[in-house]
Amino acid sequence: MEFNQINMQTDDCDPDRPAHPRIFLTDEAGKSDRARAVDFPVSVVLPAGGTGERTGLQTPKQFCTFLGRPLISYTVQAFERVSWIQSIVVVVAKENMDLMTDIIQRFQHKKVRVVPGGSTRHRSICNGVLALGGEGEGETAAIDRPKVVIIHDAVRPFVEEDFLYKIAMAAKEQGAAGAIRPLVSTVIATTAEGYLDHSLERAKYRASEMPQGFTFDVIYQAYQRCTESDFEFGTECLHLALQYCGTNAKLIQGPPTLWKVTYKRDLAAAESIIKDTLSRSACIVTGGSAHAATLADALQKAVGALALELEVIPDLMGENSSYLLKEWNFIQVSVDSSCLSEVETLLRDLEAANRALLHPLVVIWVRLSSSDEPSISGREVEPSGIMELASEAKTQNILLYGIEIHQAKDTEQWERSVLKAAEITSALIRDRTPALVGQLLQA
Repeated sequence: MEFNQINMQTDDCDPDRPAHPRIFLTDEAGKSDRARAVDFPVSVVLPAGGTGERTGLQTPKQFCTFLGRPLISYTVQAFERVSWIQSIVVVVAKENMDLMTDIIQRFQHKKVRVVPGGSTRHRSICNGVLALGGEGEGETAAIDRPKVVIIHDAVRPFVEEDFLYKIAMAAKEQGAAGAIRPLVSTVIATTAEGYLDHSLERAKYRASEMPQGFTFDVIYQAYQRCTESDFEFGTECLHLALQYCGTNAKLIQGPPTLWKVTYKRDLAAAESIIKDTLSRSACIVTGGSAHAATLADALQKAVGALALELEVIPDLMGENSSYLLKEWNFIQVSVDSSCLSEVETLLRDLEAANRALLHPLVVIWVRLSSSDEPSISGREVEPSGIMELASEAKTQNILLYGIEIHQAKDTEQWERSVLKAAEITSALIRDRTPALVGQLLQA
């Protein structure tokens, strides 16, 4: 992206620092605090033809996988969850067409189609715009042309609906709009000999970011009129709109969450953000048992200091079934020795909801045993049973863990056990470690 000269004051935010987005993982969570009404068609072009050389990885960064899912799928979901966006065109290199098609099918993305990219960024974006305009698909396809086209990098997964709304509305009114962020460092120019020539006055400049929005006519005409040199060396769509259509873009300060996955460390940061977002709350199911409810209440109090919110419910029936569609973590508390059936029922309900398709779900079986009862670890049936159950669940992207708590008569010992169970629970939910799946941990 190029730098835009504008008269604005800088702020203290670091635009390159990974920032935590608001909850973005479900349709319910993705809705903004205020109702947003967009009464015109909006489509998205995601250029994803880059090779990812700066990551130092053989796989292009948009196809790198974390938490069992490629980066580009997270970005697609960020747009797919916005009800007023009608379609998404992903532009990839020809050799990655089949890979992208497989991702769409595997993660059941509904609004997406794939088109082949070009040899440069502008050529790829142009192909996406032409696809939205029905080029090569017959005259009837022109009826479905969007009013506004949003262009966004496939490797910026944390864009939020509120900001997309601002871009779409400004683009409709002005013809073009784009995100900007403050510069982190002063930009300098050097001489041919490698000495300082001059520096820019940072207060007058901003970094041009994504997303950017255009009316279809503006971006279409800009690409029709631009030169081969623009196609070959240009990177800034807003500049094309200004130069070839006379459309001066409205520039909107974007949130820190617009950061781009550029280097290998950014992939780890993105994974950390998603894990943190997935790990803020959990649902405890007691099965209606008074003993299980007592333990659930004790766990609820213990995890309060661990930044984990717990909701305690007797079952997942009736109104409580809504938790299946909004929670990512479940704790089944049981008090008898043959209670894996409760976990099996929970797993069946979660598989039917099909939510683990996009993000791994965590299920923790907390089993309460009396101090004079033989340890479950000494039995042959249940340890092997939970391991087998966990192996089956893992194929559905559900991570099943076990914790056993001995019901001690000594109050202090009981409180220590509950606290330890709470710490283990919090760590399992936060880290989502595959190596511990199927293990029965002692608290």
